Amino acid sequence: MVAMETPAASLAPTDPRLAVPSPALEVRDLVKRYPTGVEALRGVSLGISDGEFFGLLGPNGAGKSTLIHCATGLAMPTSGTIEIFGDNAVEGYKAARESVGLAPQDINLDWFLTVEETLDFHGGYFGMKRNDRRRRVDELLEAFSLTDKRSERTRTLSGGMKRRVVLARAMMHRPRLLILDEPTAGVDVELRLELWQYVQQVNSEGTTILLTTHYLEEAEQLCSRIAFINEGQIAAEGTSRQLSSRYGVDSLEDAYLGLVGRKELSRAHIGEDPA
Repeated sequence: MVAMETPAASLAPTDPRLAVPSPALEVRDLVKRYPTGVEALRGVSLGISDGEFFGLLGPNGAGKSTLIHCATGLAMPTSGTIEIFGDNAVEGYKAARESVGLAPQDINLDWFLTVEETLDFHGGYFGMKRNDRRRRVDELLEAFSLTDKRSERTRTLSGGMKRRVVLARAMMHRPRLLILDEPTAGVDVELRLELWQYVQQVNSEGTTILLTTHYLEEAEQLCSRIAFINEGQIAAEGTSRQLSSRYGVDSLEDAYLGLVGRKELSRAHIGEDPA
């Protein structure tokens, strides 16, 4: 019996069935130098897979927000490249930006808009049709327990409610990559846990998430992989266990303290005789 040959065309690299999917976010040799001479990013390279929940941890001033700003067009890189699902974040800004939902650290809402208007205008900015916007607004108001606040102006909301609106707005246009820059800063424990549940659900449905946070337990609970950034460079990358092993400690917290040079603050030392 003669085996049938596989048609050459089916093995061609251009066959879409064999195409390797583009990473959600790929950063290569990224440098950001400000006119003052401050070099916020010094050759950062980083890759986040499609569907991954990725954490970026580092002290204040390490370069986390600058990296996010470069990825979303809020800052122009000095050199290097950023690609979002294969689209260059500078040369192909429009396509790249449409794939991203950003929930910034600062609450940057228009105080004169209602909650519903905030979401609806954001959807319109990204080209969503009116009927689609209405359905999506209803979905997000329900998901974030904001339905009874839909007609209230955002300036009248509590801090926790404002944070919910910022997150809902970031999700409005169904982004493939959701960037959360310290999303639970300043919120109570109940809201933090609610937000954890929601972003885990969103991630399980296929949305890639990049999270920056100062809450190490948050990163451990949510992220499949974590990168440490310090002084504008990626210092280490891996799972929580891998990072702990790399720094020769038993926890992500102690690994982080090793990163910032503050091992003496480890909880493992609490109660020890200082002598």
